Amino acid sequence: MGSEVFYRKWRPQTLAEVVGQEPVVETLRRAVQSGKTAHAYLFCGPRGTGKTSTGRILAKAVNCPNQTSGEPCNTCSICRSITEGRAPDVIEIDAANNRGIDEIRSLREKVHYAPNVARYKVYIIDEVHMLTEAASNALLKTLEEPPPHIIFVLATTEPHKVLPTIMSRCQRFNFRRLAQAAIVDKLKLICREEDINVGLDSLRLIGQAATGSLRDAENLLQQSVAYYGNEIDFGQVRMALGFSDDLRVGQLAKCIANRDIPTGLRIINSLDNDGIDLRQFNLGLVEYLRGLLLVKSGCEEGLDITVEDLAEMRRVVTGVELEHLLGATKLFAGIDFRTNNYSTLPLELALVDCVLSSMAEQPTLTAAPEPVGSTIPSQVFAQGAEETEFPANEAETSKPKQPQDIDCVRGRWKEFIQSLRGEGSNGNLDAFLRSACEPMALEDDTLTLGFYYSFHKEKIEDPKYRHLVERKLKEVFGQPYKLKCILVNLKRKVPPQTQSPLIKAALEMGAEISD
Repeated sequence: MGSEVFYRKWRPQTLAEVVGQEPVVETLRRAVQSGKTAHAYLFCGPRGTGKTSTGRILAKAVNCPNQTSGEPCNTCSICRSITEGRAPDVIEIDAANNRGIDEIRSLREKVHYAPNVARYKVYIIDEVHMLTEAASNALLKTLEEPPPHIIFVLATTEPHKVLPTIMSRCQRFNFRRLAQAAIVDKLKLICREEDINVGLDSLRLIGQAATGSLRDAENLLQQSVAYYGNEIDFGQVRMALGFSDDLRVGQLAKCIANRDIPTGLRIINSLDNDGIDLRQFNLGLVEYLRGLLLVKSGCEEGLDITVEDLAEMRRVVTGVELEHLLGATKLFAGIDFRTNNYSTLPLELALVDCVLSSMAEQPTLTAAPEPVGSTIPSQVFAQGAEETEFPANEAETSKPKQPQDIDCVRGRWKEFIQSLRGEGSNGNLDAFLRSACEPMALEDDTLTLGFYYSFHKEKIEDPKYRHLVERKLKEVFGQPYKLKCILVNLKRKVPPQTQSPLIKAALEMGAEISD
């Protein structure tokens, strides 16, 4: 293994080698091949996703005398000089350290000089959003009237900080975070060429820790090699990355699902006592919560886990609302450990916040004094209680009901959801409707369902699912209905407990919903 760091040694040298940015590289390849390159490009995206590397490859491609199909040859003198960083006509500027007006004025003076040996002078300005306002305005003047031999490649991780007037004069390309599979494939190539013996599970763990940045993944691999040599096992990778080798991720996720604050706080503090890397632990927790979301939504086929782990996740989500899991995942995914990587407070606040927020959303009924002779109970439990339905007499059950308004549909909605169990390609069609929507309106033969999330709405709008739902509506309600699906604000959701006949009766007698 050479002394050169992996991310520099294994930097892509052709557009085809750029990992995970297929739409970007294909567009650039066609522009080079047709000779219709722009005078300015803006590459936006997270760090370590290939922005500056793609800028260098573009510089080679537009200047290579032997380019074929939009790709540089990498063997001519111009390609080699750019690869080795000694080409006088490819100028790289770090705007984080050269952000003032003087640097940009110097650039403006030099752009008018013709290239030394290449066809184009290419300026690659990294972190362009760091330029001062005066420097940005000076750069704008050059972008407005660029010499024909100049190409600008501006790269940024924060495009919202770039002047809109600069954006409008560039062709913008968005670089996305890399999929874990793409990162693992590149790491496997590096390990094979560098004679590093490491398991696939270890590479997946590195890919997970890199959070979509190939450069970070390559650095983490090299860090593991520096610690343990070229023979690395899974436990060593976990230790190098700061992952704990216990079951506390699943235990804390269970506390979140069960709204168990005391146990959850004890688990979090045990992490601190054991010296566990809290940032890495939180990454694992968010991934586990994502898995619970997928299981609850009936999309468990997207999980790469064992049968035993899947069974455990199913047990955890039993009786847990999808909204609670969604809120918890958002809270923990939003924790920023960059400013404080050693305090347990962010984890503790997220735990308490997600539990209290979900409890506040559950309505509590306060019953009015019980009138003499009333058969309605004086205590009505709304939090976490199952809906209570009065038994129907034989005359009512012997013939299908013919609902005339939306209240009739709402009153039997739970019964309808239960009837969908076992339907669909995976037998979980009911999961896409339970706690995900509510009947909003009934006009003639059209039933409008209000969905809280586009994911569930799009599933039910799929013709094969729509047909199953409409067929089941006819079976349950005794007459055909056509579905209309809309998105509604989650805050407008009517608490399902108020649809219970028992609670309706209590409300009619003076009870009030206190929260």
